[in-house]
Amino acid sequence: MSAVDDLLAEARAELDRVEPAEAERLRAAGDTLLVDIRPYANRAAEGEIPGAVPVERIVLEWRLDPHGSHRLPGFTEDSRVIVVCNDGYASSLAARDLRRLGLRRATDLVGGFRAWRAAGLPTQEGGTPAVP
Repeated sequence: MSAVDDLLAEARAELDRVEPAEAERLRAAGDTLLVDIRPYANRAAEGEIPGAVPVERIVLEWRLDPHGSHRLPGFTEDSRVIVVCNDGYASSLAARDLRRLGLRRATDLVGGFRAWRAAGLPTQEGGTPAVP
Protein backbone atom coordinates (compact mmCIF):
# COMPACT_ATOMS: atom_id res chain seq x y z
CA MET A 1 0.00 0.00 0.00
CA SER A 2 1.34 3.45 -0.88
CA ALA A 3 1.47 6.46 1.41
CA VAL A 4 -1.46 8.07 -0.39
CA ASP A 5 -3.51 4.89 0.01
CA ASP A 6 -2.81 5.03 3.75
CA LEU A 7 -3.79 8.70 3.86
CA LEU A 8 -7.03 7.97 1.99
CA ALA A 9 -7.90 5.06 4.30
CA GLU A 10 -7.32 7.25 7.36
CA ALA A 11 -9.52 10.00 5.94
CA ARG A 12 -12.33 7.61 5.09
CA ALA A 13 -12.21 6.07 8.57
CA GLU A 14 -13.42 9.46 9.88
CA LEU A 15 -16.34 9.73 7.42
CA ASP A 16 -19.83 8.31 7.08
CA ARG A 17 -19.59 8.21 3.29
CA VAL A 18 -22.82 8.48 1.30
CA GLU A 19 -23.86 6.33 -1.67
CA PRO A 20 -25.38 8.15 -4.68
CA ALA A 21 -29.01 7.13 -4.00
CA GLU A 22 -28.79 8.36 -0.39
CA ALA A 23 -27.16 11.61 -1.53
CA GLU A 24 -30.03 12.14 -3.97
CA ARG A 25 -32.57 11.57 -1.21
CA LEU A 26 -30.79 14.12 0.99
CA ARG A 27 -30.45 16.59 -1.90
CA ALA A 28 -34.14 16.29 -2.75
CA ALA A 29 -35.07 16.84 0.90
CA GLY A 30 -33.23 20.16 0.75
CA ASP A 31 -31.31 19.85 4.01
CA THR A 32 -27.90 19.01 2.57
CA LEU A 33 -25.29 21.16 0.86
CA LEU A 34 -23.67 19.33 -2.06
CA VAL A 35 -20.30 20.86 -2.92
CA ASP A 36 -18.75 19.99 -6.28
CA ILE A 37 -14.96 20.39 -6.13
CA ARG A 38 -14.33 19.19 -9.68
CA PRO A 39 -12.46 21.54 -12.00
CA TYR A 40 -14.52 23.64 -14.40
CA ALA A 41 -13.41 21.54 -17.37
CA ASN A 42 -14.87 18.39 -15.80
CA ARG A 43 -18.15 20.08 -14.92
CA ALA A 44 -18.44 21.52 -18.43
CA ALA A 45 -17.69 18.20 -20.12
CA GLU A 46 -19.63 15.80 -17.88
CA GLY A 47 -22.42 17.84 -16.31
CA GLU A 48 -23.37 18.75 -12.78
CA ILE A 49 -25.68 17.67 -10.00
CA PRO A 50 -28.64 20.08 -9.87
CA GLY A 51 -28.29 22.39 -6.90
CA ALA A 52 -24.69 21.45 -6.14
CA VAL A 53 -22.46 24.42 -5.38
CA PRO A 54 -19.23 24.42 -7.41
CA VAL A 55 -16.28 25.33 -5.21
CA GLU A 56 -12.88 24.53 -6.63
CA ARG A 57 -10.69 22.58 -4.27
CA ILE A 58 -8.11 25.36 -3.99
CA VAL A 59 -10.54 27.60 -2.05
CA LEU A 60 -12.71 24.98 -0.36
CA GLU A 61 -11.56 25.56 3.23
CA TRP A 62 -12.05 29.33 2.95
CA ARG A 63 -15.56 28.99 1.52
CA LEU A 64 -16.69 26.35 4.02
CA ASP A 65 -15.05 27.47 7.23
CA PRO A 66 -18.24 27.90 9.29
CA HIS A 67 -16.77 30.90 11.11
CA GLY A 68 -14.56 32.36 8.38
CA SER A 69 -15.08 35.77 6.81
CA HIS A 70 -15.02 34.28 3.26
CA ARG A 71 -17.54 31.50 3.89
CA LEU A 72 -20.57 30.78 1.76
CA PRO A 73 -23.83 31.97 3.31
CA GLY A 74 -26.49 29.65 4.64
CA PHE A 75 -24.68 26.92 6.51
CA THR A 76 -23.32 26.29 9.99
CA GLU A 77 -21.06 23.76 11.65
CA ASP A 78 -24.21 21.60 12.08
CA SER A 79 -25.04 21.53 8.35
CA ARG A 80 -24.75 18.31 6.40
CA VAL A 81 -22.20 18.78 3.60
CA ILE A 82 -21.45 16.19 0.92
CA VAL A 83 -18.32 16.80 -1.14
CA VAL A 84 -18.32 15.55 -4.74
CA CYS A 85 -15.30 14.99 -6.99
CA ASN A 86 -14.88 12.90 -10.16
CA ASP A 87 -14.50 9.43 -8.63
CA GLY A 88 -14.65 9.80 -4.85
CA TYR A 89 -10.98 10.08 -3.92
CA ALA A 90 -10.15 13.78 -3.62
CA SER A 91 -13.55 14.32 -2.01
CA SER A 92 -12.64 12.00 0.87
CA LEU A 93 -9.56 14.05 1.68
CA ALA A 94 -11.52 17.29 1.28
CA ALA A 95 -14.34 16.12 3.57
CA ARG A 96 -11.78 15.11 6.20
CA ASP A 97 -10.31 18.62 6.02
CA LEU A 98 -13.77 20.19 6.39
CA ARG A 99 -14.37 18.13 9.52
CA ARG A 100 -11.14 19.51 10.92
CA LEU A 101 -12.54 23.01 10.33
CA GLY A 102 -15.58 22.14 12.46
CA LEU A 103 -18.10 20.81 9.94
CA ARG A 104 -18.74 17.62 11.89
CA ARG A 105 -21.35 16.36 9.38
CA ALA A 106 -19.10 16.75 6.34
CA THR A 107 -18.65 13.64 4.21
CA ASP A 108 -18.26 12.67 0.58
CA LEU A 109 -20.01 10.85 -2.23
CA VAL A 110 -18.88 7.26 -2.78
CA GLY A 111 -17.71 7.00 -6.40
CA GLY A 112 -18.07 10.74 -7.00
CA PHE A 113 -19.99 12.39 -9.82
CA ARG A 114 -19.31 9.52 -12.17
CA ALA A 115 -21.05 7.05 -9.82
CA TRP A 116 -23.95 9.52 -9.48
CA ARG A 117 -24.32 9.69 -13.27
CA ALA A 118 -23.91 5.90 -13.66
CA ALA A 119 -26.77 5.43 -11.16
CA GLY A 120 -29.03 7.42 -13.50
CA LEU A 121 -29.56 10.24 -11.00
CA PRO A 122 -30.44 13.79 -12.14
CA THR A 123 -27.76 15.82 -13.90
CA GLN A 124 -27.75 19.07 -15.79
CA GLU A 125 -25.54 20.67 -18.39
CA GLY A 126 -22.25 21.67 -16.83
CA GLY A 127 -20.12 24.74 -16.87
CA THR A 128 -21.35 26.71 -13.90
CA PRO A 129 -18.48 28.94 -12.76
CA ALA A 130 -17.15 28.06 -9.35
CA VAL A 131 -17.79 30.29 -6.38
CA PRO A 132 -14.88 32.77 -6.38
